[in-house]
Amino acid sequence: METVNIHEAKTHLSRLVERVSKGESVVIAKAGKPMVKLVPLDDGESRPLRRIGFMDGEIQVPDDFDTMGADVILDMFEGRS
Repeated sequence: METVNIHEAKTHLSRLVERVSKGESVVIAKAGKPMVKLVPLDDGESRPLRRIGFMDGEIQVPDDFDTMGADVILDMFEGRS
């Protein structure tokens, strides 16, 4: 891994980006102290694909799902036990 100073990095940024995009890593230093590391982004192929609908038929939602417990909630708002 190569280390370059910040002035050189500003001057040759496009070259550094090209090298990093090909898999190299570059450290940018300020006054000899490493500050940041340039690394290539993932291309997205390494992430597992999300499987849509993989639980189809496994879960059942009741028909009254949107009104379940409405009486209990109303009683709580009105101060009834």
